[in-house]
Amino acid sequence: MTDILAKIIAGKRDEVASLTRTSSMADLDRAAKAASPVRGFTAALAAASAGGYGLIAELKKASPSKGLIRADFTPEDLAAAYEAGGATCLSVLTDGPWFQGAPEFLVAARAAVRLPVLRKDFIINVAQIAESRALGADCILLIMAALDDARAAELEACAHDYGMDVLIEVHDAAELERACRLKSPLMGINNRNLKTMDISLDVGAAMLPHLPDDRIAIAESGLFAPADLARMAQSGARCFLIGESLMRADDVATATRAILANPVAAKVKSSTALIPSDK
Repeated sequence: MTDILAKIIAGKRDEVASLTRTSSMADLDRAAKAASPVRGFTAALAAASAGGYGLIAELKKASPSKGLIRADFTPEDLAAAYEAGGATCLSVLTDGPWFQGAPEFLVAARAAVRLPVLRKDFIINVAQIAESRALGADCILLIMAALDDARAAELEACAHDYGMDVLIEVHDAAELERACRLKSPLMGINNRNLKTMDISLDVGAAMLPHLPDDRIAIAESGLFAPADLARMAQSGARCFLIGESLMRADDVATATRAILANPVAAKVKSSTALIPSDK
């Protein structure tokens, strides 16, 4: 890891150290097991994408690359607008230093809707997973660029033990090959390079056709218009994670409806081998 991602993970290690100093794993585990029942994240996306698009609509106040995205940020109102606009699931940024997020945003957003909710953060320790379930999260994100194989498998297993789903995020062929060794069917192809924050839809267009047929492809980043979704759909994605373009809209519900309108038919893909890595 280098550059921006490395800086984020370094800070996250400090956050985890603080979390484990103030809360024992036993306390976190009890809180996780006392949380409200899990809402099926994977099931919701599978159902929505069978006949149209599955949308993970993201509550994102700010980002390292764009700074403040939405000043008028009330999680419960935005969550309700997303639900009214036809979103399938929510994603809530809880990272504070880089995204101006907070765990409280997830709690407020989930309480306002009936949708499953992803905790969007940089998960590197099992304590964060127990904390996520205690907050009400139904799914967590694992970023392969931030984890080695053993840690990724450990975190995935921990999340599954709590009944949560796992979205595995990759950006290149080597990460995709590693991610396919894990069990989760949710595979996010991030068009953004987290080390440089550069975005190119060419990433998704090149990688999506190489996903195994038993995975649910989710295109992430750089999606601003129906044409962007159509391009990703033609490469094999029927689900999308979208934040910035919807967060900048004056009317979030209307913008959500508009970007989901007129989904293109899924491209029939033949199962192909993974893109060769540099090994």
